Amino acid sequence: MNILITGGAGFIGSHVVRLFVQQYPQYRIVNLDALTYAGNPANLQDVQQAPNYFFERGDIRDQALVSGLFEKYQFDGVIHLAAESHVDRSIADPLAFVETNVLGTVNLLNAARKHWGNQTEGKRFYHISTDEVFGSLGAEGFFTEQTPYDPRSPYSASKASSDHFVRAYFHTYGLPAVISNCSNNYGPCQFPEKLIPVMIGNIRDNKPLPVYGDGKNVRDWLWVKDHALAIDRVFHHGKNGETYNIGGNNEWANIDLVEKLCDIVDELLQRPAGASRKLITFVTDRLGHDRRYAIDASKIRRELGWEPSIKFEEGFRQTAQWYLDNSEWLENIRSGNYRHTA
Repeated sequence: MNILITGGAGFIGSHVVRLFVQQYPQYRIVNLDALTYAGNPANLQDVQQAPNYFFERGDIRDQALVSGLFEKYQFDGVIHLAAESHVDRSIADPLAFVETNVLGTVNLLNAARKHWGNQTEGKRFYHISTDEVFGSLGAEGFFTEQTPYDPRSPYSASKASSDHFVRAYFHTYGLPAVISNCSNNYGPCQFPEKLIPVMIGNIRDNKPLPVYGDGKNVRDWLWVKDHALAIDRVFHHGKNGETYNIGGNNEWANIDLVEKLCDIVDELLQRPAGASRKLITFVTDRLGHDRRYAIDASKIRRELGWEPSIKFEEGFRQTAQWYLDNSEWLENIRSGNYRHTA
């Protein structure tokens, strides 16, 4: 198979690329990434020389480029991860999220439809989305595949729109498509604007740990390598036209998570127990901050046999250890030097 993975130099994408390159040497894996601020070629140093790995630098918003890549590589499958994904950035610049997440997705859909035509046997367009499209939960309940969409931020609105376009192309044109909606990911190589790498870096450096509002906003956390395995399972065994929710069964209030990370990093650095908790600082809440996300992942477990493999505390510990062991990677990102090595 010839597979296009978009956004493969990013956080989740790099783990998916690595898994597919190593797990399926008979596949040709093409990574299309614009290498914007969140894309980092260093995330894939260990597979860059693999004979079945190909990198193309480009933007999914570029219609001619996307169409040309379909001609060049004759893709059988698309795993679409490229996206603007940071909520705070979407609040500051909503249009950038419309252009990449909506128009970019439609460009890919159009290219797949054009090049596959009616010959869709063995073809698949897989769109990776977020649980944020479902809005905000109260203290009880879980998001299921039937939960109505209720996006509350420009980011989640743009992802909801792209989900709807993928479904529309399935129903209108018969494009073989699947969607998954995942909870918050964590693990190695996450860009340090997101909660967990920010906190680990600041704990290490004895800097303030900013927590929005009262810190009681709840998220379900998914180990990124478990997510990559779920993507593998959905791509190969999912049913066209279906949606699969992927969650970690791992709910944490932000303040509890930050306190846990303080304790883990203090232990790893051999600091006195509780030393870093004094760094926690409550800051003005994010605009439109959703209160709680939680995923019911029973469908993918029941139909495709996937479930999370790692316990939360071990996952957080491995993640903290990785960032402490890879301080050069972190500083390269913080300084911006990584953008000059592409």
